[in-house]
Amino acid sequence: MLIVYFSSATENTHRFVHKLGFPSARIPLRRTEEPLRVNEPYVLVCPTYGGGASISHQNSRPVPTQVIRFLNDERNRSFIRAVVSSGNTNFGTDYGKAGDVIAAKCHVPYVYRFELLGTPEDVETLREGLLSNAEALGLQAPLTAA
Repeated sequence: MLIVYFSSATENTHRFVHKLGFPSARIPLRRTEEPLRVNEPYVLVCPTYGGGASISHQNSRPVPTQVIRFLNDERNRSFIRAVVSSGNTNFGTDYGKAGDVIAAKCHVPYVYRFELLGTPEDVETLREGLLSNAEALGLQAPLTAA
C-alpha cells in the first residue's frame, strides 16, 4: 500500500506518514526537485493551508501548490484511491478543507483527517482503516504489517 504525501518544512505530515509504517513517496517541496511520478494506486495525505478562509476570504487555496502540480499530471491523478488531510481545528469549518477539495475534484473518498501531526490514536485508526478497506479502495495490502 503506497502513501503519497506532501509535507512542508515543518515536517508534521512527514512524521505522521512515517508512523503509519507503509511504503511512502513524498511530493517534492521545491520546483527544482525531480517531480514525483507514481505507477501504482495510492492514498494521498495532504495538509490544509490557509485556515479561516471561509471567514476572512483572504486565502481560498487550501490545497498546497505542490499537490496541485502533482495531481495535474494525469498519470498521477489516475492512481489516487483516497485522500487524508491534516489541519488545525482553529481553522473552524476549514479544518481539513484540502481533503474536501481533492476528494471532490478527483472523485475519491475523503477517508480521514487529523490535527497537526496527529495523535497515536490517529495513526492507529487510519492504519487499521486502510488495512481493513484496502480491497474496497483498490489498494494492495502489505503482505506483512509493520
